[in-house]
Amino acid sequence: MSGLTLHLANEDAMLSFGSRIAQVTEGLGVIFLEGDLGAGKTTLSRGIIRGFGHVGAVKSPTFTLVEPYEVDKIRVYHFDLYRLIDPEELEYMGIRDYFDGGALCLIEWPQKGAGFLPKPDLTITIAPHMDGRSLTLSPEGLRGKSWCAALALEYSNK
Repeated sequence: MSGLTLHLANEDAMLSFGSRIAQVTEGLGVIFLEGDLGAGKTTLSRGIIRGFGHVGAVKSPTFTLVEPYEVDKIRVYHFDLYRLIDPEELEYMGIRDYFDGGALCLIEWPQKGAGFLPKPDLTITIAPHMDGRSLTLSPEGLRGKSWCAALALEYSNK
């Protein structure tokens, strides 16, 4: 399975798709979220985090860089690197500890952390499309390919 491109009509569809991503990842892996300001990266992250059963607020960690979520045995770390000035700052915050393999890491603006982030399992690029959004899923490695294959079964005809 290579990549997958799909079109989502609105915010509800984005949240629903995020919930589906939560199911296929089972709470493990690294997902890069790319797109311009306002593209929907945080909305998709909210859908993923709520897909694990989180009921509180899910805000963009623009100023804190990372927001942790724990639901039952699932750990999700939501990163927003938009305001990162130097990727070396990630080293000072112990970035490697977040990627121990026992959590799902969602990373907005991953290019800002180049050289300090692990290779993603999946990169999702979000762009405006008519009134909704176009999402291009690009898997890297077996985990990402299996996620795309599972999602393609459900979404390729929509």
